[in-house]
Amino acid sequence: MDPRGTIGELVDDRALLGRTSTAERVADILRTRIAEGFFPPGTRLSEDGIGGALGVSRNTLREAFRLLTHERLLVHRLNRGVFVRVLAVDDVADIYRTRRLVECAVVHALGEPPFILDGLAAAVGEGERAARAGDWKGVSTANIHFHRELVALAGSARTDELMRGVLAELRLAFHIVDDPRGLHEPYLIRNREILDALRAGERDRAEQLLARYLDDSRTRITDVYAKAVDDPEA
Repeated sequence: MDPRGTIGELVDDRALLGRTSTAERVADILRTRIAEGFFPPGTRLSEDGIGGALGVSRNTLREAFRLLTHERLLVHRLNRGVFVRVLAVDDVADIYRTRRLVECAVVHALGEPPFILDGLAAAVGEGERAARAGDWKGVSTANIHFHRELVALAGSARTDELMRGVLAELRLAFHIVDDPRGLHEPYLIRNREILDALRAGERDRAEQLLARYLDDSRTRITDVYAKAVDDPEA
């Protein structure tokens, strides 16, 4: 992959930094770009290229790299530089264990209906529209939005931040597999089922549906990911 095209696109992100360029804002931009697949797993990140494109100092960029390394999105290799992390199969399985703990706990603790489901409904609609258009990467993104909106029902900034990092890390696996239709199309209807259960005030049923959903997804994705990692040409 020619990094010059990707780096060039970062110039457009410079406006997002505003006048108070900070490492956190640079990290936000790079986190988004990594999640979108502009920097695929295994890519070496150029300090000169990215720093020049965003118009930030080397120290600011290194601090942003440090933040994203702490989030497990990047890895520093001695004398080689900073790279987008390639997950191990065990990492993917652990991400799903974390998701099951957090997401099911959020649904379990929702309290009494009615629930505020506008964001969740919007994410379901987004995925269904993308599927009708054959935009399978759009379906993948909508599915991420669905789970972020689900966790947002807890009304906890800390839980939102945790899930943002977990889902960003999971997308590293999706980029390796690169089969968004196969990974996400089967779950469109299950997203709708969870939404319908919550609309009906059936919190326990929604939790059961979600637990089975995440267990099935973990089994499917870890299997496909293991094959992709073992045979990168597969």
